[in-house]
Amino acid sequence: MVGAVQQRPAGGRLADPMLWAVLALGITQIIGWGTTHYALGVLGTPILAEMGWSRSTVFLGFTVALITGGFASTWIGRLIDMHGGRRIMTIGSALMAVGLVALAHVKDQAIYLAVWAFLGIAMRMTLYDAAFAALVQVTPTRGRRAISYLTLFGGLASSIFWPIGHYLAAAVGWREAVLIYAALNAFICLPLHLAGLARREAAAAPAAAVGQSANATERQPLEGRARRIGIALFALIMSLNGFVFGVLSVLLVSVLESTGLAVATAVWLASLKGVAQVGGRIVEMFWWRNLHPLTVGRISIALLPASILLLLWAGASFPLALAFTLVMGASQGILTIVRGAVPLALFGPAGYGTVLGLIATPIMLVNALAPTIYAAIIDTWGAEVGEWLLFGCAVLAMLAMEATALWYWRRRS
Repeated sequence: MVGAVQQRPAGGRLADPMLWAVLALGITQIIGWGTTHYALGVLGTPILAEMGWSRSTVFLGFTVALITGGFASTWIGRLIDMHGGRRIMTIGSALMAVGLVALAHVKDQAIYLAVWAFLGIAMRMTLYDAAFAALVQVTPTRGRRAISYLTLFGGLASSIFWPIGHYLAAAVGWREAVLIYAALNAFICLPLHLAGLARREAAAAPAAAVGQSANATERQPLEGRARRIGIALFALIMSLNGFVFGVLSVLLVSVLESTGLAVATAVWLASLKGVAQVGGRIVEMFWWRNLHPLTVGRISIALLPASILLLLWAGASFPLALAFTLVMGASQGILTIVRGAVPLALFGPAGYGTVLGLIATPIMLVNALAPTIYAAIIDTWGAEVGEWLLFGCAVLAMLAMEATALWYWRRRS
């Protein structure tokens, strides 16, 4: 896998394994994210209305899912390396369908939380980290490009499934909507994982045959102690960013409201984040594709504290709030690519699933806890203190990224 040849398949573009893998996973990522990660965004209120639970209980299910997925992350990453992304993602789709069927029938709080814990494992087996590892197994020589293409699909999940979920909940009820979600995972995602990941790139070839030269040393993956240090540093960077985005992914409307904007304006601005994410990914694909992933990471991570400064200065200013939303969304969109591309560049395709699993564990745990921690802080000290906390985390992430890049390039030189 490590030395796979980058060449056009004998059957032309339509025979390219990467094309079919990206198309298949693109569809499954839209469905997977839309039916789990973004589900409570529109189904949470109907669940609350029927069950009579508190809002915190309803959304605690999603927190439990992230925590469970985080603890299982390294183990699932190793399974992907051992048995292949195709098999694990196919099983994950089946588990996702089972979990959603169970969710559609829950009547008890404890069972509700247990089902979300089960779904957390299924999510880890089917969403981005698993998909990135599966793509690298299909096309190790074009892993970064494949990851960039795939994230364009994933960025559409909320835009597609929030309207669908809202319509289904109003038309047939939230339980029936969840059963439809289960059917999508069973009858679309499962066969697409089986078929779309069935083929891989051409076999490996000697380094000389593909023109490797002095640059081969730069591309050589980190090993031993350097590998462990690199993984720890990148996990720290992404966890600090994960706190910021964990808050903004759940509480963006509330954060914008706290600046003095009207609720309707805050909702409209928040909806633009997805557009900015896709825009950022397009910039990476077409203008930054020849930059080293670490360089792309440095740029995208530096955008985050800059965007939060705009938020701190915004007050009730619509132009500044708009600029904050767009810059922050672009940063998050590019960082999704960075999360898959930097480990591939630094550590290589061998054991890539395990590396992503190690890195994902702290990120998922931070994402799960961030909204609750932030809510407690603003309840105690106010929204401005919360915003400065987000700025501090973003600055620390930027400094850690700069230190990691300096450390890496010094080793290479």
